[in-house]
Amino acid sequence: MTVRPPNSEDTWRRWLPGLVTARNYKVSWLPQDIVAGVVLATMLVPVGIAYAVASGLPGIYGLYATIVPLLVYAVFGPSRILVMGPDSALAAVILGIVLPLSAGDPQRAVTIAGAMAIVSGLVCILAGLAKLGFVTDLLSKPIRYGYMNGIALTVLISQIPKLMGFSIESDGPLRNVLAIFREILSGSVNWAAFAVGAGTLAVIFLLKPYKRIPGILIGVVGATLLVSLLDLVGRFNISVLGTLPVGLPTFHIPVITLNDVGPVLIGGIAVAMVSFADTSVLSRSYAARMGTRVDPNQEMVGLGAANLAAGFFQGFPISSSSSRTPVAEAAGSKTQLTGVVASLIVALLLVAAPNLLQYLPSAALAAVVIASAIGLFEFNDLVRIHRFAPWEFWLSIICLVGVAVFGAIPGIGIAVGIAVIEFLWKAWRPHSAVLGRAEGVKGYHDLKRYPNARRVPGLVLFRWDAPLFFANAEFFKERVLEAAASSPETKRVVVAAEPVTSIDVTAADILAELDATLKDEGIELCFAELKDPVKDLFKRHGVFAQVGDVQFFPTLGTAVASYVDRYDVEWKDWEDDGSDVTESS
Repeated sequence: MTVRPPNSEDTWRRWLPGLVTARNYKVSWLPQDIVAGVVLATMLVPVGIAYAVASGLPGIYGLYATIVPLLVYAVFGPSRILVMGPDSALAAVILGIVLPLSAGDPQRAVTIAGAMAIVSGLVCILAGLAKLGFVTDLLSKPIRYGYMNGIALTVLISQIPKLMGFSIESDGPLRNVLAIFREILSGSVNWAAFAVGAGTLAVIFLLKPYKRIPGILIGVVGATLLVSLLDLVGRFNISVLGTLPVGLPTFHIPVITLNDVGPVLIGGIAVAMVSFADTSVLSRSYAARMGTRVDPNQEMVGLGAANLAAGFFQGFPISSSSSRTPVAEAAGSKTQLTGVVASLIVALLLVAAPNLLQYLPSAALAAVVIASAIGLFEFNDLVRIHRFAPWEFWLSIICLVGVAVFGAIPGIGIAVGIAVIEFLWKAWRPHSAVLGRAEGVKGYHDLKRYPNARRVPGLVLFRWDAPLFFANAEFFKERVLEAAASSPETKRVVVAAEPVTSIDVTAADILAELDATLKDEGIELCFAELKDPVKDLFKRHGVFAQVGDVQFFPTLGTAVASYVDRYDVEWKDWEDDGSDVTESS
């Protein structure tokens, strides 16, 4: 009898979800996937070229970064609908690394961008294998909004010179704004190019509400025909894409210098964070809409594999697309075969018709990127956040300013730093309360919310609403001592510890110090409602031995009853009268 390794089929199903889809593919889906693939391809070409240019690379590499990643994600990606490729959210990050390191050399720019894609891919794959798919949840929504708003502003500013037909030296978003104004005032604007770009932008926005009409394609094709038929290149010196190289992307290992390693590593990690944050949100949104489930760890692996493929096949870092994915969905896509069909059509274009886009104006490409960048801005939800949580709103603004002033890469550091500070602040200064017994309300409640609640004479009930660890242990000690000193007759302090989910060595030692301090003042320290796993930690760290087993109570009620019996306190609870009980809110 042959014994199959346990869960072997589940293993390959998990790591190769595309093969599972192929295995269960329904023939009835084929016409819809093919049609959706054709529609998607018409959008992939102008967008891929535009984002390559926005990232500081020749336009052809935007198509290279589209073809292979789509094929790879179709095998490793868990989502049936997501479209992978160059993305406007990454353009500013890539440009921030490529521009200063390449020194104007296109091939060096391609090498650096490819190395960033490999770093990003490895980071995502390793994080997925280590089951770290939750890490992007560590950045709060306001911080993510601030970062993405800053990225959108940076991308928008970077494309304005191309839209107006001139060029500037990029020295950061704010300096770019000053340089743009100088060029405008000096008369450098190519008004013909601006008219073409503005017209393309207008077409995109006018057709945006109609999901089934490819506004980007219509705008770009119209601009290309206009430039070609009216000879705007010769008459008004409008910049165009030019003839694309013939051929498909080939396997290539990007070799960088030792001086490039640091910036490329930082940029690759930043790209991994941004791309997975976007991909995970988009993936979960479509999974909920389609009634399916997506594994965030496998999503990391799929995204990483696509980036790795991009890096080794002359591409640059990629992500999921919030603009192209809806196009695939609206066109009737059922599976990732849509992306495969679109990828093959783009490859066929490079082999059979490389001159088709030679008159594609740079201003039209800038319009495509600007339209996508505007779509990245989030204002409505920030208004709501400002109304209910002003502090978090200003955190978002700080992130936006950080990206706009210092650039995308420092902006990542600022966003992560603020997230860590925000987390530590909340954990360092958590909510705590002294509790009392409110008439007609079951349980013990915060005296600040129930000012008429009664306290048991000589007993302090103190609730701590957080884990106990090194950052907040001293604060916990201060608050307990303050609560104990609030009444000169205090004999016992009971910590309502149900919200305490963990304790570390530092906090255990400080608890021992607190117990000793209270004992010197003739006050007992007790605990109630400890969860069993936390109780085990108390025992392991020696808190049980220090305080004594008899000082731990299963409920606040038993702790109060024990105190009343021991000290013969005159205390009559309203429930003893058989009064009606009102549940607390």
